[in-house]
Amino acid sequence: MKKQSLLGLAVSLITFCGGPMMETSAQVTDLSQYILTPTAPETPRINGAKVFGVRPGSKFLFTIPATGKRPMTFSAEGLPKGLKLDSKTGQITGTVKKAGTFAVKLTATNDLGSNERNFRIVVGEKIALTPPMGWNSWNCWGNSVSQEKVLSSARAMVNKGLINYGWTFINIDDGWQGIRGGKYKGIQSNQKFPDMKAMADEIHGMGLKIGIYSGPWVNTYAGHIGSLADDEDGTYEWIRKGKHNENYMINDPEKKISRSTFRYHGKYSFVKNDAKQWGDWGIDYLKYDWNPNDFYYTKEMADALRSLDRDVVYSLSNSAPYGDAPVWSEYTNCYRTTGDIRDTWESMSSIGFAQDKWLSFKRPGHWPDPDMLVVGMVGWGPNLHNTKLTADEQYTHISLWSILAAPLLIGCDMAQLDDFTISLLCNNEVIDVNQDPLGIQAYPYYQDNTYVTYVKHLEDGSMAVGMFNKTNEPKAIGFKPKSLGFRGKQTIRDLWRQKDLIEIEADKLFETTVAPHGVVLVKIYPGISHEKVVKEPVRL
Repeated sequence: MKKQSLLGLAVSLITFCGGPMMETSAQVTDLSQYILTPTAPETPRINGAKVFGVRPGSKFLFTIPATGKRPMTFSAEGLPKGLKLDSKTGQITGTVKKAGTFAVKLTATNDLGSNERNFRIVVGEKIALTPPMGWNSWNCWGNSVSQEKVLSSARAMVNKGLINYGWTFINIDDGWQGIRGGKYKGIQSNQKFPDMKAMADEIHGMGLKIGIYSGPWVNTYAGHIGSLADDEDGTYEWIRKGKHNENYMINDPEKKISRSTFRYHGKYSFVKNDAKQWGDWGIDYLKYDWNPNDFYYTKEMADALRSLDRDVVYSLSNSAPYGDAPVWSEYTNCYRTTGDIRDTWESMSSIGFAQDKWLSFKRPGHWPDPDMLVVGMVGWGPNLHNTKLTADEQYTHISLWSILAAPLLIGCDMAQLDDFTISLLCNNEVIDVNQDPLGIQAYPYYQDNTYVTYVKHLEDGSMAVGMFNKTNEPKAIGFKPKSLGFRGKQTIRDLWRQKDLIEIEADKLFETTVAPHGVVLVKIYPGISHEKVVKEPVRL
């Protein structure tokens, strides 16, 4: 691994969170010396999103994310009618029939103290009011995903403490599908997933949510059946002819057909059938994958999901055409702006620094998606390896996705999360930037071929600033708060170290040395005063 320089960063001022081990081909690399995130205090601290959207009549599940010594008890003042709180688990459940915005005060208490946080529940037509946070199986397990591995990741999400920072979704990618059947003639699971309903119930019982994968082709990228078919009875040619493996994935020894053979839209749609099946299982998130994405099949699934009595976050994949951006921002909650990411600087940086064109289409409930997080143990299944990103590059990865207000979906084996990766994923102040209720994507305020400075307005009037070094050498990067529109004295806070660096006049230069391929992520606060300004008149 190439030399790390993160801990050697010098700041200068001018003029002023387990499960069983799975198959793997590598041991986890110890990067603990590069941890910047302070340990969470033993006193209670509520983290995560400050706003939550739900549709009237939909099943509600929200787990209050809080760090601190256990046992801990929870309370919530101002919950709308129909919701109840389990004071021991912090899980809020129920249904709300009345539309409206409800101001709630959340409280977490242990024997060392208590912490309060204001929280808004918005009952209306919008969901996913902040970018979804969770895990997806593809970048670690690929098509070797199984019920055991999914549950392992869910348990690790809880046991390693990520649930206490707002990480919520456990999403199954391609590889779960069997043949059609059941009550609705929907896609049933294959032998790797013996009981989808029981698995969903167990995940919900942990206070988490579950996602699933499909696509509107006759088959999917991995060679399983999709939500469309060539035949009215919902059977599939390669399955009738036995050209599949034990899990109904295309497998033709004669090599006359391949996974790409049936990547087209069939004549008969089973979209409504599949959505009803997912509703019965208790699915909360759908990744719907094909290329090129188009209006008809996007809306068809959106309408089917909307008919359910539960909210399903609808995530479109992949490489959504920019020309249809208004469609994606109306009918989907997330839409992939790119092909698949890989765990290299070239892949991550080329994707992350190419999101600016989507800025005007990002808003609460609708999130352009630059793909999953390639930190920790990845491999696309079943053999895993440590991410090829250096420590500095991983800080850039998480900082950039956070300041872009991108969905945060972990792509590694959760059971093998090490302390460094946990510190990347469990910094509450960095998460606050991603989960800010304004839902604004950062703007590249300064940039050239060597660096870029992104700025992001936050709801409290402050601003997050990310200074990213694209070169292989340390680089001095800075700004004057006045150039960003600030007035008076402002405090510059290092969000990774959770440390105030200096109070500075707005017209003074703040400068810092940024490591190769690294980042310095700061917050400028308190922002601009909203108080009335009055000056004494000039007396001649």
